[in-house]
Amino acid sequence: MEVPISTDPTNDEKEEGIVAKKQIIKQTSLALNILHERNPDRVVVLGGDCSVELAPFAYLTEKYKEELAILWIDAHPDIKTAELYPHYHAMVLATLLGEGDPNLASLVPRKVNPSNLLFAGINDEKEKAPSVYEKYKFPNVSSEEFASSSENVLAALRATGASRIAVHFDLDVLDLREFRSQGIAKPERYGEYVSKGLKRSSIQSVTRLIQDVSNEFDIVGLGITEHLPWDALTLSNMLNNLPLLKKH
Repeated sequence: MEVPISTDPTNDEKEEGIVAKKQIIKQTSLALNILHERNPDRVVVLGGDCSVELAPFAYLTEKYKEELAILWIDAHPDIKTAELYPHYHAMVLATLLGEGDPNLASLVPRKVNPSNLLFAGINDEKEKAPSVYEKYKFPNVSSEEFASSSENVLAALRATGASRIAVHFDLDVLDLREFRSQGIAKPERYGEYVSKGLKRSSIQSVTRLIQDVSNEFDIVGLGITEHLPWDALTLSNMLNNLPLLKKH
């Protein structure tokens, strides 16, 4: 499906602490309307930042209720509120839980049960500090834990009692040295992030994890977000400045 997007400039203007709040509400509403009209059993989302998960995960939660659990594979929990951070991509999961901005939370007809939410790959202790994360004390299976075995993740998903899973896969959970086409790998900051030495996942381990989940549960949602091909953009800019290739 294709959701019309706003082309109005936002200029980082905030409304109730959230950048582009009106556009986010409008586009989320449009996406939800399309999903309800088409009524799919499964949804695949290719982002975009993590905020694109709001409509499809809200839809799947409403459709499958307690049968659905969410596996959030990410370096960050995306569970902040406007008091902590103004950009919505870091708030989407808070909205799905019914926390944070009430206008955005009102778009979610059935809130996600905190007991049906599992994190995998969060690697920065500071990211666990937001009050919503602390409030529910969510489990997180580290990248090191699922590097060689998926069992800790599978056991936690079994404990939810859910039979269906929606998987969020933010590419920033991957090791930057193996895969750098992700939002945080901006060329001028790439070295800084690599030097931090944060433990991140390999493509192989995340792929195996999702495959193992699929072997035991019915995956009804898969979102892959935060792809940003910096090298392709750099190459395009370079070519545009060479003789015979420069645009006129």
